[in-house]
Amino acid sequence: MNKGELVDVIAENTGATKKQADTILTALTETIMETVSSGEKVILVGFGSFEARDRKARDGRNPRTGEKLTIPATKSPIFSAGKTFKEQVKD
Repeated sequence: MNKGELVDVIAENTGATKKQADTILTALTETIMETVSSGEKVILVGFGSFEARDRKARDGRNPRTGEKLTIPATKSPIFSAGKTFKEQVKD
């Protein structure tokens, strides 16, 4: 499902227009990205949580040349599914 299809489903389920549903979905995703980028965690009970985690520097290898290289430390966004979400997917 892409964003357009998700907007259609949200509009249908809520009675909102597609434009309103798109505005709400965009605001939601932008707010989650801004919050996680600032170092805070976003928790949606039953659905899951979004947070930034540090990844350590590690050794890697260039697949073309086989040359060793160091992959620098970085932060990555992480999503952890909530209990309700996990149970629904499991069934």
